[in-house]
Amino acid sequence: MLITFILISLITLGGFGLTYLLAKDEPFLWRVGAGNVAGSAIFGLVCFLLACFLGFSTATISLSFLITLLPLLVFLQKSNRATFQKDWGKAKGKLEGANFKKVLRFVYYAFFLVLFWLFFERSMLETAQGIFTGGSNNLGDLPFHLGAIFSFTDGGNFPPENPSYAFAKFSYPFMADLITAAFVAFGAKVRDAMLVQNVALAFSLLVVLERLTFKLTGSRLAGKIAPVILFFSGGLGFVWFFKDFWQGAQTLSEFLWKLPQDYTIGENFRWGNSLVTLFITQRSLLLGMPLTIIVLQKLWEIFCDAETRGRGDTERKIQVTEQISTSPRPRVSASFLVGLLAGTLPLIHVHSLAVLFVVSAFLFVFKPEKWREWLAFGSGVLIIAVPELIWVMTGSATRLTEFVAWNFGWDKRDLNFFWFWLKNTGAFIPLLIFGLWMIANGITKKNKIAEIGESKTIAKKSESKKTIIHYPLSINHLYFYLPFLFCFIIANLIKLAPWEWDNIKVLAYWFVGSIPFVALVLARLWNQDKILKIVAAVCLIGLTFSGALDIWRTISGQINYNVFSKDSVAIAAQIKNKTAPNALFLNAPTYNSAVVLSGRRSLMRYSGHLSSYGIDYRERESDVKKIYAGDATAELLLKKYNVEYVVVSPEERANLTVNEEFFRRFPVVAEAGQHRIYKVGN
Repeated sequence: MLITFILISLITLGGFGLTYLLAKDEPFLWRVGAGNVAGSAIFGLVCFLLACFLGFSTATISLSFLITLLPLLVFLQKSNRATFQKDWGKAKGKLEGANFKKVLRFVYYAFFLVLFWLFFERSMLETAQGIFTGGSNNLGDLPFHLGAIFSFTDGGNFPPENPSYAFAKFSYPFMADLITAAFVAFGAKVRDAMLVQNVALAFSLLVVLERLTFKLTGSRLAGKIAPVILFFSGGLGFVWFFKDFWQGAQTLSEFLWKLPQDYTIGENFRWGNSLVTLFITQRSLLLGMPLTIIVLQKLWEIFCDAETRGRGDTERKIQVTEQISTSPRPRVSASFLVGLLAGTLPLIHVHSLAVLFVVSAFLFVFKPEKWREWLAFGSGVLIIAVPELIWVMTGSATRLTEFVAWNFGWDKRDLNFFWFWLKNTGAFIPLLIFGLWMIANGITKKNKIAEIGESKTIAKKSESKKTIIHYPLSINHLYFYLPFLFCFIIANLIKLAPWEWDNIKVLAYWFVGSIPFVALVLARLWNQDKILKIVAAVCLIGLTFSGALDIWRTISGQINYNVFSKDSVAIAAQIKNKTAPNALFLNAPTYNSAVVLSGRRSLMRYSGHLSSYGIDYRERESDVKKIYAGDATAELLLKKYNVEYVVVSPEERANLTVNEEFFRRFPVVAEAGQHRIYKVGN
């Protein structure tokens, strides 16, 4: 595990240096979080390019680390060193001395750090009986990611070919798994590498979301509330929790240790808690979302006027000092660099790039006068993203026509649309509507506020700096929110993926874009009288109770799903020792074939994954069934696909008709328990 900590620290160090080119005035903790994310994006892209040309070796990975550290050269400039010293001094000041606010701040971050560790520790469990997962929705996703990781470390899969569907381009965003593979190649255990990486990215997500919320709302309390809403997201599932409890005969304590189901996802609910359904399963989103939020913060800074970009508490008027003249050149350069970062998203999380495209298009229409910054940002995106998209789409088996179709109400099934969203998100949408109304209502008073600000400015006109009365909530906030509302509407009208539930990849950004406004409502309620404090607390509990139940069910060890048996682990080790890294295997189209752990290619794996990527696998699936049945065309089909090895194990016997007499004519090259590997090709 120490190896992983060291390597992630190196990545973070490089990204940390880059933040001084992106922003001149950000807190130290934000630079660390954003540095981890930006460094991961840089390292992943560089490692991918070098591995495609030079192979995936420790030398290639070492060179990738060195290139990732290049942004540290910014500290050769005296002004950047001075800014760093100022940031470090402020960070130390927050830790020195003991008062209630400092202790509370420390407890806040420590709580989430421990929570992330306990939660992601359940992602992959290695025991004498095999490999398990403690995530209720991670049964199929864990082996998929392990298959990708081992295809890099043990299969020499560069340029990446889809390990689940041989001969096709690996079009799934694989960057998070590639970074994990680099850690494994340096000697880290795969479980440790995934755990530390997941915790680091989750904590970075917390930090950058907190900062974006503060930038948007000016409220530090709202900034602290926002990550709570994201990570403990849920709907009205707690009502079903109490129903299940009252119908049982257990005490509350006993019931909490034996929860019968998840309360944010399942037959009754489709939204799902973000940790349980998204971040533990979709590792690409865990890297893509914080990167996207960093970019969104920059887009907001480009978009909003200087008068609405200050800091402070929105609960009162705040004076901010603005220099009379500021050169636009640094803003353009920073916009270009942020665009380059955003351009890495096709290999990280392509839906995130689509959302950024929508947001950028809306904001450009509203503020075309910022054309220099928009042009710089767009140019940066295109330089990196276009080659990546061309590479992904060339040779891919994915059919883009499978990704768009009319589908009203997302995954509501037979439920009423309004009841579906109320049931799945609870008070979130009503609070959001109230928050937007609060902003709109405040805009109507803007003229009077402007008069006050103008009179105070005139009174100080003889000074070298001018004082501006800052009122963060403005029409700009409504404009900024519109693209997220657009994402919500589109995702409720059109199926944006072969499996309609995958619209969550877009809806998640509607949720993230809405959270700051909901958090602001709760913060303002909390800053009022005692009754409204109680209202705010009740609302926050209602928004997070169901999610907390599902998270508790995970970290308390109530879920233990067997993914790979001990025989599967044993046969995978033999496969690594006795077959070539690029060998082609035939196995049942299941998610947990032992071939996954070997890093070798499969002719076809889990049909559920393939269909969700828009791959038409039906002909190949039919051929796989014919081969296992010992059909008259079986040998011809083996030659057609150049299959070298065939797996016959409990998975094949349970899912297919297996004619074992047919395979006994071939030599057995590996065997463990009920698992046999037959060599059928040269």
